[in-house]
Amino acid sequence: MIDVNPLPKAIVDAHHHLWALDQGSFPWLQDGYDADAFFLGDYSALRKDFGAPDYRAATHGLPITATVHVEAERARAESLAETRWLHVVHAQHGFPNAVVAHVEFLAPDADAQMRAHAAWPLVRGVRCKPRIARGPDDSVRGQPGTLQDERWLAGLGMLRAHGLLWDVRVPHWHLEEAADAIAQYPGLRVVLEHAGLPWDRSEAGLASWRRGMTKLAALADVHVKLSEFGLPDAPWDAASNVRVIRETLAIFGWERCMFASNLPVSGLRASMPEMVRTMAEALDELGADARDAVWHGNAMRCYRIDAPGI
Repeated sequence: MIDVNPLPKAIVDAHHHLWALDQGSFPWLQDGYDADAFFLGDYSALRKDFGAPDYRAATHGLPITATVHVEAERARAESLAETRWLHVVHAQHGFPNAVVAHVEFLAPDADAQMRAHAAWPLVRGVRCKPRIARGPDDSVRGQPGTLQDERWLAGLGMLRAHGLLWDVRVPHWHLEEAADAIAQYPGLRVVLEHAGLPWDRSEAGLASWRRGMTKLAALADVHVKLSEFGLPDAPWDAASNVRVIRETLAIFGWERCMFASNLPVSGLRASMPEMVRTMAEALDELGADARDAVWHGNAMRCYRIDAPGI
């Protein structure tokens, strides 16, 4: 049994990855290993297959009823092949139940790529990461591929036209810029990944993160994943993570927050049971209906998951 009280009756994992290294090219795992560039440092433990059976093992004993797969940095020329493979996995294992694919917004055929992904029944959105600065004291503002690049931003308009949402992953020092970009495309549905990556837990760092989160929360179509609270060069800090989760809930409201794991990456800092225990503690001040919404209901609606599959 998992030591969580109360254990939720159902969990939708709104963000995880799967990969089979013999089924495609994953440069960051196979031939481009660079621990210095990875936010959690040494990730050698990830350089092996992580398939549906591995996900089941990592979540054993938990009431996972559906999942959302987010593109796993497969070679960009193989993005559509990744979507195709995930549908095979779904047919064999009952999950994932929604897919966030990759399309490079600056590609000359970006619109055609979106159309091709959208033709697959589980595809709900796209993750294309903008170019980001190395830290809050650095700047890439206005450079190609950034949140100010009009050519790159045109991709958000394409997503809206295709009825696809944008999964956005940027660190906390880009949150206000992300809000400015999203505001240019009313009606675009957006899911902010990993609670805005509040890596700096100092009071000044959290104040910066809070400003960005507040600006994003003012946009009604932005939701947020309560996920990946691992910190660079630090162990799992349950108390700090509970604080961040509760602040995110206060800023966005429980109606726009959803649980997610980021497995297997998050496993570098905490097991799935530990993540669930931390989340349960953070949610214990909410009523039962609100807790259920964060654990599963909000993700079901946001990613248009028809029925549990696992």
